[in-house]
Amino acid sequence: MTVDDLARRILVRHREADHLRLELPAEICHAAAGAAMEAAVRAVAGVYRVTFQTAERRLAVHFDERLCSAADVARALRASLGNLPAADEAHAAAGKANDPLAEARQALRAAAAKSRRAWQGLRGRVEALRQPTAPAGSLQARLQPMLANALTEKATINFLNDLVAFYLVKVHWELISQRWLKNPVKHADAWLAVFYLMFLLVRYRKSIAAPAQATQATQAAQGAQPEEPATP
Repeated sequence: MTVDDLARRILVRHREADHLRLELPAEICHAAAGAAMEAAVRAVAGVYRVTFQTAERRLAVHFDERLCSAADVARALRASLGNLPAADEAHAAAGKANDPLAEARQALRAAAAKSRRAWQGLRGRVEALRQPTAPAGSLQARLQPMLANALTEKATINFLNDLVAFYLVKVHWELISQRWLKNPVKHADAWLAVFYLMFLLVRYRKSIAAPAQATQATQAAQGAQPEEPATP
């Protein structure tokens, strides 16, 4: 349908010196077209209120008769008819914009990108802390190795393991104090699970502690070796 056809089908239902109410064709009575027409009419100097009603197919315009006229409003409305979006395009765009799955994917991508940036920044700070940059003998130089060891991968895993263990105790504390301790035989499966988890935790701690102790013993043995006397 051409612009001239649409313009001829627009009917004037009420007209005053500062007020114009129009009846629009059904083809352009959707939200996207209404927003485009409203924006075009509001751009006219003197127009101070525009109301678009989709169900009633009505466009009401209030303007200052000293600044513009009904003819100016009509020309602006006619100029906008050639650029109105189609109803199917508007529905597709609205459906895409309101798709909860698409919004969830976009939110997940944004959260993942934010997490990656935060992790990269944290890694940079940790690496900067692990590099000895403080003057020798200062307090910062003495604390820096301790801080570097606390920020290693093994220390982080140990901390997370302890955190999970305390969380499990907190969540099951009522069961432990009210049921498991009072009747351990009946809840033997729960106690077996607790002992098995404790066994795994202790075995993991021993597995990472053994290499560290061996390294310390080697360093101590190397430092305790007596110097060979100089030959005459």
